[in-house]
Amino acid sequence: MIYSLFDSAAAYRPTEAEQSEPVPPIEAVLFDFSNTIFKLIDAGTWLRRVAAATGRAIDDDLIEKTAAQLGEAYRIPEVAAMQVGRDESAEKHRVALLGWFEHVDFLQGIEAEAYAAIAAPDAWVPYPDTEPLLRELRRRGIKTGIVSDFPWDVGVHMEHFGLDDLIDVRVVSYQFGTEKPDPVLFRAACERLGVDPRRTLMVGDNPAKDGGAAASGLRAYLLPGEVRTGERGLAHVLGFLE
Repeated sequence: MIYSLFDSAAAYRPTEAEQSEPVPPIEAVLFDFSNTIFKLIDAGTWLRRVAAATGRAIDDDLIEKTAAQLGEAYRIPEVAAMQVGRDESAEKHRVALLGWFEHVDFLQGIEAEAYAAIAAPDAWVPYPDTEPLLRELRRRGIKTGIVSDFPWDVGVHMEHFGLDDLIDVRVVSYQFGTEKPDPVLFRAACERLGVDPRRTLMVGDNPAKDGGAAASGLRAYLLPGEVRTGERGLAHVLGFLE
């Protein structure tokens, strides 16, 4: 709905009193999962695991060649089309990735094994600053949640690294058959936490998806979209609580 000539569309409507008052303090923080608090293992590690599981030989040159071919295959129109909405269900995600892998020489015939290696509990690892921030939020009594486009419950990865007890709720796209920035996902997380969206901060790395939380009344903090192997600036979240 639009409230004035140059308003953006919004999925909520604050009262006149809420509009005139200072924004309320943050009581809950929601996190995107992929490339925000966890990252996928690098391509070389993944391909070596696939090789070990299937008995195929691989070396550094083949890893480099395969990584390049993965990038090329991803841009094939039919492959790119399969990726649209892939996190709406586990089946769509599997079809999308298998359809991608079948265009890569090294992965042909072992697409299922390659997919399994991506879904393994230790295939997704936390950034160095993830645990310190989550523990500090817990210490301060701030509620936490995950809102992520993902084809399975990310709790399997968090549990592997002993972090599952630091997140109160997990709202994952495949559970709802939709992806961010659908307000349904942000609203569900806030409802499960029992917190007002206007008292909630969404942290992510995608302006279109994670920034879309603003349409549901949340505030949003976006990390750099660059590929990172170290910390991502998560500690700045604490500044929003002061």
